[in-house]
Amino acid sequence: MPRESERRRVPPPLLRTRIGSKRGAMDQPNVTGDEDVPLTARFWLLLVATGAGAGVLGSLLMALLFAVAELAYGPGAAEDFQAAVERTDALGRVLPLLVAGVVAGLGWYLLRSHVPGRTDVDDAIWTGDARLGVRRSAGTSVLSEIVVGLGASLGREAAPKLMGGVCGSVLAGWGGLSTEQRRLLVACGAGAGLACVYNVPLAGALFTAEVLVGTLRLPVVLPALACSGVATLVAWVYLPPLPIYPDLPAFELSAPLLVWALLAGPLLGVAATAFVRLVGLVSWSQPSRSWWRILAPLVAFGVLAVLGLAFPQLYGNGADMAEQAFAGTGALLLFGALALLKPLVTALCLGSGASGGLFTPVLSTGAVLGAFLGTAWSLLWPGAPVGAYALVGAAALIGAGMQAPLAGLLMVLELTHTGFGIMVPLVAATFLATATARWLDGYSIYSARLAARPDAEQAT
Repeated sequence: MPRESERRRVPPPLLRTRIGSKRGAMDQPNVTGDEDVPLTARFWLLLVATGAGAGVLGSLLMALLFAVAELAYGPGAAEDFQAAVERTDALGRVLPLLVAGVVAGLGWYLLRSHVPGRTDVDDAIWTGDARLGVRRSAGTSVLSEIVVGLGASLGREAAPKLMGGVCGSVLAGWGGLSTEQRRLLVACGAGAGLACVYNVPLAGALFTAEVLVGTLRLPVVLPALACSGVATLVAWVYLPPLPIYPDLPAFELSAPLLVWALLAGPLLGVAATAFVRLVGLVSWSQPSRSWWRILAPLVAFGVLAVLGLAFPQLYGNGADMAEQAFAGTGALLLFGALALLKPLVTALCLGSGASGGLFTPVLSTGAVLGAFLGTAWSLLWPGAPVGAYALVGAAALIGAGMQAPLAGLLMVLELTHTGFGIMVPLVAATFLATATARWLDGYSIYSARLAARPDAEQAT
C-alpha cells in the first residue's frame, strides 16, 4: 500500500479534508510550509508597511537624483540626461563630475570613519542577521544619488534597494520578528526598492525570490509580490507609471536574429564573466590610506569627465546609452567603443570607493554590445533591426551578470514593454550566456562585491 506523504503544511489550511485522491497539498513541491519563517498576521502588516516605506523612500531618492541632475546639467536633465549633457560645453561637463569627486571623497570618508552600521544589504540577508545601520545607510544612499545625478557611472537602484531593506530591518525590530522573518522582510523591502524606481513590480518580486532569497517557493513569492506591488503603487504618486524605455517597436522574430542569439549567447556569457571579475577586482583594490580614500573619487570621476567629452553616453548610469541602442541610432564603432568603455569607467568609479548600483551599467553594456555584434552580423546576414539585437544583448548580459536568468529576462520585458515577439531568441541567448558564465566562474555582480570572511579561502 503506498505510503502517505509525511509532509504537513504549516500553518494548516482551513479546509482540512483531503480531495478524492487522498494526496496532500504538500505533494506539489513549491507549496511548502512556512517552516521557520511563519507568515503571521503581524508579518503581513509589517510587510505592507515595508512596501509603503520602500515606495516613499524610493520616490524621495529619485527626487533628489533628478534635482541634482537638473542643477548640474540644466533643465530637462531628469527626462533626457544625455541630451542635457550634450548641450553643455566642456567645462559644463567636467565641473559637475569634479564636484562629485570632492563630495564623494569627503562624504564617504567621514561616513565610513565615524558612523557605524552595516550597509551591505545582500550580505546581511545571505550570511548575517539582516540588521542594517539606519544612519549610515541613509547617508550612503543620499551620497550615492548625488554622485549619480552629477554623472558618476553607477546605477541609481542601489540606494532605494538599500533603504527598502532598511525599512524591513527597522520594522522587523519594532515588531519583534525572528531572525528568519527579518531576513525575508529585508529581502522583500530591498527588492521592492528596486522595483518601485524602475516600475517593474513583477521583476522586482522575482529579483527578491531568485537573487536575494534564492528560491521560488510560494511562501517567498507571495510576500515578494505583495511588497513590490505596494512599493510600486506608492511610488506612482511621484514617479510616472510608464516603462523606463517607452515607445520601442514590437520586434518580430527572424532567422538572422535567432541564429545570432545562439552564436552570441556564449560570447555574452564570457563578457558577463569579464565584467563581474572586473567588479571583484576593484572591490578588493579600493584605497586604504586616508588621504587616498579622499582623493580617489576625484581622480576617478576626473578621468570619466575627460572621456565623457568624446563619449557623453558614459555619464550617468547608462540608461540613455541603452535607449540609443534599443532605438538602433548609432554606428558600429560607437557601439563597440561604448561596450568597451562603460565597464571600465564603472569599475573605475566603484574602485574609487564610491557606492552605487551595477544593474543599469551592466544592462546598458549588454545593449550596446548586442547592438555592436548585431550590426556586424547584419553585414553578413541582414534582416533584423539593430534594436532587437540590443534587447537580446541586454537580457543576456544582465541575466548572466546577476546569475538570475528569469529575473534578467523579466526586467528587460518590464523596462521596455516589448520583446514578446522575439521571446525565443531572448530566452536562448540568456540561457546560453548565464550557463556559460556559471560554467566559467559563477560569481555575480552581487557576490563579487562581498566582503571577506574568515573561511573565504575555503569558499568556492
